Amino acid sequence: MDEKRLKEMPLYEKAKEIFNMVDRITGLIPKDNVFLSSVGEIMYADAIQLAPKIAGAEAGGLYDLKMENAALIRRKARDIYVQCNNFLIEDFKEIEFLNLLRDEIDEFRKLFAAWVQTFDQWNYIIDRWGLFNPPGVKYDDKDPDEDLPFNNPFDNSEDF
Repeated sequence: MDEKRLKEMPLYEKAKEIFNMVDRITGLIPKDNVFLSSVGEIMYADAIQLAPKIAGAEAGGLYDLKMENAALIRRKARDIYVQCNNFLIEDFKEIEFLNLLRDEIDEFRKLFAAWVQTFDQWNYIIDRWGLFNPPGVKYDDKDPDEDLPFNNPFDNSEDF
């Protein structure tokens, strides 16, 4: 995927917006609040991974690789959403920013769900771990490409 197309993806743009919001929120954490500083570091680490994981999924065409990245993206976004609770517990003064962040994550979730529906289920290799196979494909299914003859152009043997 070319960089221009990636940057025009609404999901990618929303991931960058979430990162920017998390960056601003973590900048508002009082320096003496060790607990929130730690939570902020976790949120920052999650937020900084969203856009690169989207790019990684878009760069790889295989269904299982896209789904693996999608699962990681979902996890990171959900963790950011849940971490907002820690700010509420600690009487964080700028609660309105947390509500805005959660709204952004809700929008991200909708874009994400639509994006996952675009994954080509026919472009796959069998995930032998059984997690990211297209519907109907099992981890122990016979590989449909197994019986295809393969002529290696770099093999000089006459044994074909």
